[in-house]
Amino acid sequence: MSTLRIATAQFPVCAGIARNLKYMVDLMEQGKREKAGLVHFSEACLGGYAGGDFQGWDGHDWELLQEAEDQLRELAGKLGIGIVYGTNRRVADDDVRNSLIYVSSQGERGAEYDKRFCTGGDLRSYRSGREFATFEINGFTCGLLICYDVRFPELYREYKKLGVKVMCHSFYNARAKGKSIHTTIMRPTLQARAATNHMYVSGNNSSGYYQSWPSVFIVPDGTIVQSCRQHRTGLILNDIDSDDVFYDASGAYRERAMAGILHSE
Repeated sequence: MSTLRIATAQFPVCAGIARNLKYMVDLMEQGKREKAGLVHFSEACLGGYAGGDFQGWDGHDWELLQEAEDQLRELAGKLGIGIVYGTNRRVADDDVRNSLIYVSSQGERGAEYDKRFCTGGDLRSYRSGREFATFEINGFTCGLLICYDVRFPELYREYKKLGVKVMCHSFYNARAKGKSIHTTIMRPTLQARAATNHMYVSGNNSSGYYQSWPSVFIVPDGTIVQSCRQHRTGLILNDIDSDDVFYDASGAYRERAMAGILHSE
């Protein structure tokens, strides 16, 4: 039997790296007190979201961002807790990626995932990724996705083929003018992705006002079992167990469908 406690965290991400870092440190320490094994943060949560929190890379403090990432690694090792966080990853002067980074409980930087499907607005500041990224923690294979990737069920299917049991999907549907289509569609879409692929989904979102939807945790039958308070900093804690059993409507034919046999006889 394998178990893992996941802390799905949210806070109002901004352009201020030092401010973002302080929120993250506080939430990591809270996660440790609550015996979490992994703290999952939102898209671009450390460096801020280009095109939203700030425009372009002129004057961006890459040195400060690196120092903040070093501090996160050191704290993860000190606390003995894993983290997944969003950041801006500079590959070259003209190539910046919207990335998720996994750091182990030993403080070692592991999986890196670059957002594969960037919106038209994203592409003014970021280049898209080409690779999937997985990591292992407490016997669970975990995958990484970012925001707009949710619109492409093919990504979830490919992760399913890679044996992913837990998806860390980070969003930035925040600082909106009010309710939008994101408020209506994002949580049900995540529920469908979880149920169709029979996997846990930690779906978090920056809580900057107006937060289109609060962070959620979804179990493999598609049920949202817990949700953060909208517009509020905080985290939700959920335990997963390899012995847990959930309803799986498509289980009998999923392997056939993934192999291209699109009927049940």
